Amino acid sequence: MSGNHGSDGSAAEEHEHPKNEISKYGKRAYALRDILIEKGVLTADVIQQQIDFIESRSPANGARLVARAWVDPEFKKLLLTDSKAACQQFGLDTTGVNEFVVIENTEQLRNLVVCTLCSCYPRPILGRPPDWYKSLNYRRRAVSEPREVMSEFGHIVPDDAEVRVYDSTADVRYMVIPVRPAGTEGMSEEELAALVTRDSLVGAGAPLEPARA
Repeated sequence: MSGNHGSDGSAAEEHEHPKNEISKYGKRAYALRDILIEKGVLTADVIQQQIDFIESRSPANGARLVARAWVDPEFKKLLLTDSKAACQQFGLDTTGVNEFVVIENTEQLRNLVVCTLCSCYPRPILGRPPDWYKSLNYRRRAVSEPREVMSEFGHIVPDDAEVRVYDSTADVRYMVIPVRPAGTEGMSEEELAALVTRDSLVGAGAPLEPARA
């Protein structure tokens, strides 16, 4: 056997890995955190709670809402008419959103959400908006050629289906209930939630087929 080994005869030191380095902005954030804790303005526990809250906001929240709506007609009715009350059933805090509107896709109607001015997005439900959602290209094309945009996400809209575009604002945020995929009868809510993609929650994409989940 040949090769470069560490002094103990192992290959542990054969490759050197770059050390993780904190950027100057990260160092500044840590310094500010330490000062706030030192001055008694905040505590480490409060800061961690806020970090946990931010990290808990993800498309998985929206997927859970959709999965329940697919299996429970009464819940879907509530989600469409009083979305905040429906969110409360899952412990989701939407008080930071002035108005949260949920719209439903059907075989005859498909909905697409865009924010033409910036990147308004229901963050408590879907987390941080993806980069493409914030791009000028998407914001322009979603309005002028929504079918083409959706097809690029693999969401092929039938020719006889209507497409509606909803412009999200600082006051009103939207989420889409996509069409439930065929062949999902008998699947659990957890299994159904795994089919709901982030892109389908704004209408750009479609949920996964069972075989692709």
